[in-house]
Amino acid sequence: MTGHDTPPGPERLEDDVTAGPGGAMTEEVGVVTGDLTIATSTLSDGRAAVAVQYTGAEEWYTLTGSPSPLPPGGLPALHAEVLHRVRQGGGAEAPR
Repeated sequence: MTGHDTPPGPERLEDDVTAGPGGAMTEEVGVVTGDLTIATSTLSDGRAAVAVQYTGAEEWYTLTGSPSPLPPGGLPALHAEVLHRVRQGGGAEAPR
């Protein structure tokens, strides 16, 4: 490793989404609705943390069900599933 290299950090994917009717369920504040930002990040134990915030806000909340196991498609597949679930609404939770 040279002085300009940095060790790899956790992988993270982040996207904005509009929650469907009934929003997404969080551990800290219950249901959140409207325009949300979803972030999924790998953890060292082979799972991924799923966080949600109101788009443009500073506070992040844990999506109920997080951390989630990584599916065969890895973080991109999990992130896509979470986005789909939040778009559907109904108190969406992370896959378990």
